[in-house]
Amino acid sequence: MAVSAEYRDYLEELFQPLPGVQFRRMFGGLGVFLDGVMFGLVAHERLYFKVDDATKARFAAAGAEPFVYAGKGKPIEMSYWTAPDETLDDPDAFLAWARLGVEASRRAAAKKPAKRKPKA
Repeated sequence: MAVSAEYRDYLEELFQPLPGVQFRRMFGGLGVFLDGVMFGLVAHERLYFKVDDATKARFAAAGAEPFVYAGKGKPIEMSYWTAPDETLDDPDAFLAWARLGVEASRRAAAKKPAKRKPKA
């Protein structure tokens, strides 16, 4: 899942209008984070955004594809879908799709139970 330096540079430029975006190495690819929440995934030189029930159909209608990896005995589909191709050439459209990913990741984070503090 390696990501070339050139592709990372390209993505950093695309994300410049969205302040605070950070990239972190993950499993040979990259996680894309905003405010500590992962909303994007980069693998095999492709960018994926977080989707949920509110956004999945919109991504599918735009021709996006899910991130799928080989699990034990069967393929596993994750809740990250490719950025529609046309968005990579249109900064305004790109930001709109990126924000959909941010919103989906925030909704998912809000559903998670709060972490427990260790007992002293």
